[in-house]
Amino acid sequence: MNFIIETTDIDLGDTPIENIFINDFMPMADGTYVKVYLLGYKYAHDKDENIEVDNETIAKHLNIPLIDVLNAWDFWEQKGIIKKIPIDEGKQYDYKVKFLNLKQLYIKNNYKPINMNEEVVTKSYTCSVEDLVDANQIPRINEMFNSIDYIMRRQLVPNEKRRVLEWIHNYNMNPDIIEKAFFYAVEKKGKRNINYIAGIIRNWYDQGITNIEALQDNLKVTNEKYYRYERVMKALGIVNRLPTEGEMKTIDKWFEEYKFTMEMVLKGCENSKKTSNPSISYIDGILSSWHQKGIKTLEDIEEKDKPPIKKEQEFSNKKYRKAKVNKNRFHNFEQRTSKYTADQLEEIARRKREEYYSKIKGEYNDV
Repeated sequence: MNFIIETTDIDLGDTPIENIFINDFMPMADGTYVKVYLLGYKYAHDKDENIEVDNETIAKHLNIPLIDVLNAWDFWEQKGIIKKIPIDEGKQYDYKVKFLNLKQLYIKNNYKPINMNEEVVTKSYTCSVEDLVDANQIPRINEMFNSIDYIMRRQLVPNEKRRVLEWIHNYNMNPDIIEKAFFYAVEKKGKRNINYIAGIIRNWYDQGITNIEALQDNLKVTNEKYYRYERVMKALGIVNRLPTEGEMKTIDKWFEEYKFTMEMVLKGCENSKKTSNPSISYIDGILSSWHQKGIKTLEDIEEKDKPPIKKEQEFSNKKYRKAKVNKNRFHNFEQRTSKYTADQLEEIARRKREEYYSKIKGEYNDV
C-alpha cells in the first residue's frame, strides 16, 4: 500500500496543505480524521521510495486503532477529496489513497456559469442531514445562521441551511461573505429568494471575491453606498453584526445631505476612540456638529472645531465683587441728605439748634 497525489496540468501555486482543506473541510471533521488525512498527505509528499507506509503505519504513528484510520478514509472519500484505489479485489482494506487536488476539483465542478434566477448546482459536495447537525455545533456557523435569520426576517428552513453550507464548501466562501451576500440581496436588491442569493455567491466566486477585503474593493467600484456601510462599520470596530435600517439612513445622510467625503467620515470615526462604546449615533453627533460649523475638510477641523474661549462673565464678577444687600421697604425712600454738602448740613443743624433754644427760652419766660 502507498499514497499518491493527483497532479494537475495547471500550476495553481499549492501550499503543502491546501488552504481549502484548512478553511472548509477541517472544521467539519473529527480531530482523529484530520490527523489521519494530514499524516497520509505527508507520506504522499515523501519522495523517499524506500519508505513504505500503510494504514497500520498510520495507526501506530498516531497511537489509534486501525479501525479509526479506515473510518477516516471512508469519511474523506464521502466528502469527495480522496479516492480509494483497490490493490487486491479479495482484500477489502488493501487500497491506495489518492489525494485529489482541491483547487482543480473546484475548477472542474464550478466552471459553468449560472443564471441569477437559477438554482446553484453543486457537484463536489452535497450537504447531508448529518453534516447539518455537525455544522450546527460550530459556534461560528450558528452565528452565521442567526445573522441570516435577522436579515431575512425569518428563520431558514433546514434545506436552505444545507444549501448555505454547500456554498461554503463548494465556493470556498467563509461565513462572513455568506452573511454579506444575504445582506446585499435584501437591503440593496430587495430580494429574499434563496436562488437569487445563490447567484450572487456564484458571481462573487467567479470574480475571485472570497473574503471581506476583496468584497470591499469590488463594492468600492460597483456599489458606493454598500461600500460606505462596510467601511464605516469596520472603522468603528463593529464586526459582529450588520448595520440596522436606521444606521444605514444615518450613514446616507453624512454623504448625501452633509456632502462629507469618506476621509471626513473616517476622521469622525477616529474621534470615537474617546468613548468606550463607539456607535453610529455617537459619530452622527460629531459629524452633525461639523456640518453646523461649516466644516468640510480636515483643515477646517483644526480651524473651526476649537473649543470656544471663555469670556469674562462680567455680571457674575460684579455680583461677587459687591456685597449683596437685602433691601426692605424703607430703601424705597430717597435719602434727603444726599442733596446737601457737609457745610450746608452743618448750617442747617446750627439753625435748628438756635430755633430750639429760642423756643425753650420763650416758654421759660412765660412761666
